[in-house]
Amino acid sequence: MIELQELALRRGKRLLLETTNLKIHPRQRAGVTGANGCGKSSLFALLLGELTVDEGHLYFPQQWVIAHVQQEVEATDQAAIEMVLDGDKELRSLEAALIEAEKADDGHLIAELHGDIEAIDGYNARTKAARLMAGLGFSTAEETKPVNTFSGGWQMRLNLAHALMCRSDLLLLDEPTNHLDLDAVIWLENWLKAYQGTLLLISHDRDFLNQVCTHIIHFEQQNATLYSGNYSQFERIRAERLAGQQAAYEKQQTEIAHIQSFITRFKAKASKAKQAQGRIKALERMEVIAQAHVDSPFHFTFKNAEKMPRPLLKLEKINFAYGNQEPIIKNTNIILNPNDRIGLLGPNGAGKSTLIQLLALENEPNSGEIICAQDLKIGYFAQHQLQQLTLDHSPLDHLQAIDKKATEQSLRNYLGGFAFHGDQVVESIAPFSGGEKARLVLALIVYQKPNLLLLDEPTNHLDIEMRQALVTALQDFEGAMVIVSHDRYLLRTSTDRLLLVNNQQVDEFDGSIDDYPSWLSQQKNNKKSSKKPKVKKTVVSNLDKKTLKQQRAEKRERLQPLMK
Repeated sequence: MIELQELALRRGKRLLLETTNLKIHPRQRAGVTGANGCGKSSLFALLLGELTVDEGHLYFPQQWVIAHVQQEVEATDQAAIEMVLDGDKELRSLEAALIEAEKADDGHLIAELHGDIEAIDGYNARTKAARLMAGLGFSTAEETKPVNTFSGGWQMRLNLAHALMCRSDLLLLDEPTNHLDLDAVIWLENWLKAYQGTLLLISHDRDFLNQVCTHIIHFEQQNATLYSGNYSQFERIRAERLAGQQAAYEKQQTEIAHIQSFITRFKAKASKAKQAQGRIKALERMEVIAQAHVDSPFHFTFKNAEKMPRPLLKLEKINFAYGNQEPIIKNTNIILNPNDRIGLLGPNGAGKSTLIQLLALENEPNSGEIICAQDLKIGYFAQHQLQQLTLDHSPLDHLQAIDKKATEQSLRNYLGGFAFHGDQVVESIAPFSGGEKARLVLALIVYQKPNLLLLDEPTNHLDIEMRQALVTALQDFEGAMVIVSHDRYLLRTSTDRLLLVNNQQVDEFDGSIDDYPSWLSQQKNNKKSSKKPKVKKTVVSNLDKKTLKQQRAEKRERLQPLMK
C-alpha cells in the first residue's frame, strides 16, 4: 500500500501539497488529475526517490519494483527489441550471471540459473517484447532496427514498451498516450486493465481514464483527494460539490444553456443517424462535464469566417504515394462543405495524416485533382506546426505578425482566453512547455477565422481543461472540420461523420467511435485466419522410413499400368 500521512511538498518557494493524507491499495489503478503544475509529476518523483517530503511521511513497501517511462531515450545503435528487453532487469541480471557461470564452467550454477530464468518465464521474454512492440505499432521488421533510426515519437513508444516489459509492483505512467495513435491507445487500455500491479496514471484523455482507472486522485488547492470510480464518476461527484457554490452555479447555468442549445439544434438536423445518436448522448453528458470544469482558465470561441463558399474543397480521383513506394491513397473522392464535421479512423500507417496533408495542400497528389474554393481559408494544426513557431518571439509577437492593426490590449485580452497572462504574453516562447506551445498554435489558428479546420492530433500535450474548452469551442464552428485524434471524447462530441482510411481507400465508417475497437479486433482476427496454416513436422524413426519407402514403391507398381 502507498500511504501519504500529513505530507507537505514544495518545489522551490511553491507549495504543492499541504497536510495531505492518502491511501492507495495494491492493484488499484488510479488516474492522477489536476491543473498543470499542481504536483502530479512531483508525486511520481517522490515515489522514485528523486524528491524528499518537506513534512509528514510517505510509506510504501521498499521491496516493490517500480517501472516508469524515461523521458529521454539514449540514441544508440542497439536493436529496438533489445532495448525493450532491457526493461526486465531481473532477466538481464540472470543472463549476465549465466554468461559468467558458463565462462567458469560451473555446471551446478549454470543449472541453477537456467531454473531461475525458467521460473520468471524468461525464455518467453523475447516473444513478450515482440508482442509489446506490435501492440504499440511496430512492425516485425522494425524489431531489429537500431534505436537511433527512429523518430522522437517512436523512441518514446520504445520507452513505453521498455517500462511495460518490467515485471513491476508499481507502474508510473505520465501521459503515455501523447505519442500514440488510436489503435495503440486501445491496445494499451486492454494491457493496463490486465496489469496485476498498482498503477498510477497521469493522463488528460477522458476516455482512457474511464476505461482503465478504478480510482481518481485529484490535485486541487494544495491537496490530493482520492475518489472511487472512473473519471466520469469523479466529474459527477465534483460537479455536485461545485454546484453548491453560488458563484460557480451561475457560471454553470450559462455553460449548460449554451450546450443545451447546441443539442437542440443538432437533434433537429440529424436525429436518425447512428453516429448522430451517439454524439447526442455524449453532448447530453456534457452538462455534468461543464459543471465539473466551471473553474477552467480557458475560454475562447471560433469567430465566424468572413466567407463560407460551397463547396470549400474537392478531391477528385486522388492517388498519392511517397516516391516509388506503394500508393497510400487510391482513387479517392471527397467533398467538404460548411458544417461538415468529419473524424478520420484507420489503422496505424494507413494514411490518415497523409490525407490531412493533402487537404491542407501540403502534399501534391500523383494524379487526380484538388479543387479549392476561391475564398478557402485553412486552419491546419499538426505537430510540426509547433516547430514552426519562432522561439525568440513572444505570444504577442506571433499575433501582431498576423494582425498589425490590432491594439496590444485587445490581443492581450484574446490571449487570456488561452491562459496566457501578464508577463508571459511578452516573454520568449523558447522555454514554453509542449502544452503551452500547442495552445499558442491553436490561438493563432482560431484568430485567423478559418472556414476549413484540419486538426491532426490537436490534444497532444493539452490538459483536460484545455481539451474541454476546445470541444466547447468546436460546437459553434460553422465551417468544415476534419479531425485525426486518439482522443475519443473529442471525436465523439465534435464529429458527426466518420471516414475510414484503410487498404488505400477512404470510405464511410458504418458505426460510431465506440464500434471502432471491435472493428480493429475483427481486422486482426481476419489477418490471423488468412495466414497459411503451419505444417506440423513429424519426426520419423529409421524403421518408419524403411516402411514408408516400401509402401511408396508398392504404390508406384500399382499405378504403373494406369500411367501407361
